[in-house]
Amino acid sequence: MARDTPVRSQTAQDDDALPNLVTIVGRGVPSKFEIAVDGELEMVGDDPVAEATIVTEQVAEGTIDVGVQRFRFSGEMANVRLVDWNGVPAPESPSTPNVHVDYNVPQR
Repeated sequence: MARDTPVRSQTAQDDDALPNLVTIVGRGVPSKFEIAVDGELEMVGDDPVAEATIVTEQVAEGTIDVGVQRFRFSGEMANVRLVDWNGVPAPESPSTPNVHVDYNVPQR
């Protein structure tokens, strides 16, 4: 189960500055993801190093097969790219993760 402690980007100021949430849900098949926002971005929960997830100020990329990875962000979602283990992109592959983007989600 993921911790609820956010891993902050270098410039994120406070929780209210990151009101939006993107959730990536693995489908049991190793897949790669890349998300980009036009604001600030931080990973919620697990340690990005342990998850092999690269998180910069506006982009996160990594792999997922099972489980959930969550990121809080400000601004708008700029891009989402998903590919399965064969390199087949979404939506052509039914194995790529599900992605949910929610705006103005309060902190718990």
